[in-house]
Amino acid sequence: MARSPLHQLTRLEIVNAKPTVKPYTLSDGGRLYVLVKPDGAKLWRWNYDFAGKN
Repeated sequence: MARSPLHQLTRLEIVNAKPTVKPYTLSDGGRLYVLVKPDGAKLWRWNYDFAGKN
């Protein structure tokens, strides 16, 4: 399911995210996302530019 860039993750979406064999992301719009790892860890990540590179 494609999400719009303005989608905001809810607490329930993050809590209900289940681990899979491969890591996957849940986007919060823009460059913020939650990485769900195979061991069940959920990590917030933010992609940013530094000196014009990301």
